[in-house]
Amino acid sequence: MSHEELLARHRAVLPNWVALYYDAPIEIVSASGRRVTDGDGRTYLDFFAGILTNALGYDVAEVADAIRSQLSTGVMHTSTLYLIRKQVELAERIASLSGIPNAKVFLTNSGTEANEAALMMATQLRRSNEVLALRNSYHGRAFATVGITGNRSWSASSLSPVKVSYVHGGYRYRSPFRSLSDADYIAACVDDLRNIIETTTAGEVACMIAEPIQGVGGFATPPDGFFGAMKTVLDEYGVLFISDEVQTGWGRTGEHYWGIQAHDVVPDAMTFAKGLGNGLAIGGLVGKPELVDAFTANSISTFGGNPIASSGALAVLDFIRDHDLQAQAAKLGSVLFDGLRSVADQYSVVGEVRGKGLMIGVELVQPGTREASARAASLVLEATKQRGLLIGKGGLYGNVLRLAPPMTLTEEETDEALGTLRESIAAAHEELSR
Repeated sequence: MSHEELLARHRAVLPNWVALYYDAPIEIVSASGRRVTDGDGRTYLDFFAGILTNALGYDVAEVADAIRSQLSTGVMHTSTLYLIRKQVELAERIASLSGIPNAKVFLTNSGTEANEAALMMATQLRRSNEVLALRNSYHGRAFATVGITGNRSWSASSLSPVKVSYVHGGYRYRSPFRSLSDADYIAACVDDLRNIIETTTAGEVACMIAEPIQGVGGFATPPDGFFGAMKTVLDEYGVLFISDEVQTGWGRTGEHYWGIQAHDVVPDAMTFAKGLGNGLAIGGLVGKPELVDAFTANSISTFGGNPIASSGALAVLDFIRDHDLQAQAAKLGSVLFDGLRSVADQYSVVGEVRGKGLMIGVELVQPGTREASARAASLVLEATKQRGLLIGKGGLYGNVLRLAPPMTLTEEETDEALGTLRESIAAAHEELSR
């Protein structure tokens, strides 16, 4: 069956709002390492990793072996009504890695579900439905998480079970405070946070939830120390702080294992998903026991932390540790940054290069201006595909290239991707400059 035939079937039975990349969408039918092959037999270097989910790449023997070992028992599912040894072992590992004292863990199936659970626990503990979130944020596509998403293109409804107020800080490139120094930028955003609490809330706010680096928002990255400064205000008002680590966790940012560690603060909870399962459906939250235990109604998780997903996730954590992938992300991320900043110096279609480690955003603009150019991003997306490289895009205006390859990336693949990106950005610059 051709891609065209499969696309027609897709459009007939799946929702119109399920996005597909490319003018001619592709089906990925096989993969190994950092490369994927489509239904027409064409192979690509993958620099988006299933939206940062295939953290180790593809066909990883250690993960496959762990899954096969669990499958050999015949137990694929039991639910949390029964003890699950691998789930307990995984929760212990995550609690230890979190840095949160006496942490407890609740496992789910996705980042959306993890953030929903965090909101439920925080509002229960604080007896308040008021939530603070950052402008340009994204936290999932369920009812409450859409309600706190500060990116209009991903927030379909004004209806919400929580009352949200948005603060400045994540997206600096287009902020009214963008011209300030790091210290002054942080101070301005802290002043804004205090003002928002005092003027738009009843004063008893449940929590603030924030991504250390805004993923869907185009890898927008605040200065180091930003959230530590914000936490001082939150503490004054008793507001809980939840770090959404769905995209920044497990060493991807290079400098730290968790994105929030760049800000010299220990949050009350962290949510996670994506890279933990390397493709398996798993997510969750880790937090202070008084927060995690705050939900007092009867509850279970039918599929969260099931034996298969927990076994695979343990193997993923072992692999990250044993192969020091955090250091690999730091090393090759630095190479990518240097290369892309060189491209930015040469082509004014690039407005900014930002991010950390193997989590890099390239904001594209109309050449010679700061006007967001979604067309530039679309041109580069198509051009890189034609040259054998898959990347992502996002941002508030759909104009940011998102680069997040598997953390097992090699130096040779890094150089290959840089060459392709340089050619593709140059072609877009020329097209838009006509």
